[in-house]
Amino acid sequence: MSSPFAFETASASHVGKVREVNEDSLIALPEIGLWAVADGMGGHGGGDVASAAVVAALRTMEGSDSAAQLLAEFEDRIIGVNADLRALAKARATQVIGTTIAAMLIHGVHYACVWCGDSRAYLLREGALTQISRDHSEVQDLVDRGILEPGEAKRWPRRNVITRALGVADQAALEIGDGPIMAGDRFLLCSDGLTAHVDDSEIAALLGAGDPQKACARLISLTLQRGASDNVSVIIIACEYETRTIRADPSWQPETMAGIVPDRGIGA
Repeated sequence: MSSPFAFETASASHVGKVREVNEDSLIALPEIGLWAVADGMGGHGGGDVASAAVVAALRTMEGSDSAAQLLAEFEDRIIGVNADLRALAKARATQVIGTTIAAMLIHGVHYACVWCGDSRAYLLREGALTQISRDHSEVQDLVDRGILEPGEAKRWPRRNVITRALGVADQAALEIGDGPIMAGDRFLLCSDGLTAHVDDSEIAALLGAGDPQKACARLISLTLQRGASDNVSVIIIACEYETRTIRADPSWQPETMAGIVPDRGIGA
């Protein structure tokens, strides 16, 4: 991967205190600029299979010479795994075998966050935490429409109902957010098992505190202390300058993102 940044990656995953099977899967490939969290749904033999299939597909990605190529390769893998999950559900006569995804792709001095479902991506910059992703969920739609206040969302009875996931439709409806990277930035990818128990102010405090692997452990520990009603998985990406510098990659622009644009499905 061509970038003036060095990336320290840390990750952790736990089954939680209620579930018997961990249906989350993680992947970190800093050498090509790819990190992702997938949170499966459909129970044992369903959700765990779906999230693992996403990770297995992404693991076949190779290094790219441009941001556009990296995104095109990512799109190709997502199209393939979405079709595979649809075919598997049909073969099993099962309604759905699906998974969320929150992925971070980095090339040069820019990032792109691609997501589907309610797994999240955050950016901590100069002490301020920003949620890059927007949950694809019933409760988030109600908040956006002004029907619910944000404080009511965590108590809403259908708060776990998501409106997008891989494997649930013939097209994978991904959303994307992108921007520049700065030295000192920390990105967090997480399943909703974390955000169900830990609020944004706590995430900011723990994410910015020292060693990334210790920060992962503290986020998991706090979730477990509060009951960990779901599987919980986190990836932290800490960005620092290397000594060399390069030009920004002009190909990292919305019109060259291989067809991955907000609110459009991919893969027929």
